[in-house]
Amino acid sequence: MMSEQEALKCSNARNRGGTQRVEGKLRASVEKGDYYEAHQMYRTLFFRYISQAKHTDARELMYNGAQLFFSYNQLNSAADLSMLVLESLEKSEAKVEDEDLEHLAKLFSLMDPNSPERVAFVSRALKWSTGGSGKLGAPKLHQLLAVTLWKEQNYSESRYHFLHSSDGEGCAQMLVEYSTQRGFRSEVDMFVAQAVLQFLCLKNKNSASVVFSTYTQKHPSIEKDPPFVQPLLNFIWFLLLAVDGGKLTVFTVLCEQYQPSLKRDPMYNEYLDRIGQLFFGVPPKQSSSYGGLLGNLLNSLMGSGEGEDEEGEEAQEHGSPIELD
Repeated sequence: MMSEQEALKCSNARNRGGTQRVEGKLRASVEKGDYYEAHQMYRTLFFRYISQAKHTDARELMYNGAQLFFSYNQLNSAADLSMLVLESLEKSEAKVEDEDLEHLAKLFSLMDPNSPERVAFVSRALKWSTGGSGKLGAPKLHQLLAVTLWKEQNYSESRYHFLHSSDGEGCAQMLVEYSTQRGFRSEVDMFVAQAVLQFLCLKNKNSASVVFSTYTQKHPSIEKDPPFVQPLLNFIWFLLLAVDGGKLTVFTVLCEQYQPSLKRDPMYNEYLDRIGQLFFGVPPKQSSSYGGLLGNLLNSLMGSGEGEDEEGEEAQEHGSPIELD
């Protein structure tokens, strides 16, 4: 008699064969130009599979279908099936796996960069991926999104996603290109300074060091090794050394000595307030918050106000509004 395991293998093989036949028919419909009919059939099959708890089959069918519609420039249908890929992940309560993140990033890369569907898709994908590591989305997904946006020369959005990844080297290489393509020569130091300070505010000391060393090594307008011509770069170099040492007096003197450079961007001292709290034991400010535009910028970067408990909110009222844990 056939064992239970062998029977299961045979059943899976039959199901897979059936799925492949269905996909073949759907592909033929798309190739003939029957886009609407094929799209509706994909949706019908999706909900049938979901009702049968065949989440993996549903997800695979939608992923392949979305790519097929993208290849025929049927962007609305493709975006709809991409959303169904996400829906299958959510309903199955699937564990966050690299393969799924890569599939989501692939679909993101195929979408029209200016479409509202893409914004909705990435927001939902990041939210789902918080089932893994990272309050604001899985670092791996952020890294994949950052690379796609970099290729599209959307440097600002790419930079945001790199900050929430762990890819300091990739971030630095993107910033070098961003600086040389879009920046002024007088601002080569500011591109990396902001990134280092923000990585430190996110308590990502390793990426802060990597982005600084890689950027200064690869930027054509910067000396390879310290000391640098630009005082701001010397400040960042000393700051990274001070963070390793953790001595408040060193940090305080450093910030005082480089105030002329730090005044070039009003955000620098705001970031340094937070860095002082995180790495040097500086108590939070007693004022209510940073407030205004600066506070909004910090909150959007650090994800403040998302899912905080009452204790966290109370602490925020009496100190820094930047929530990083």
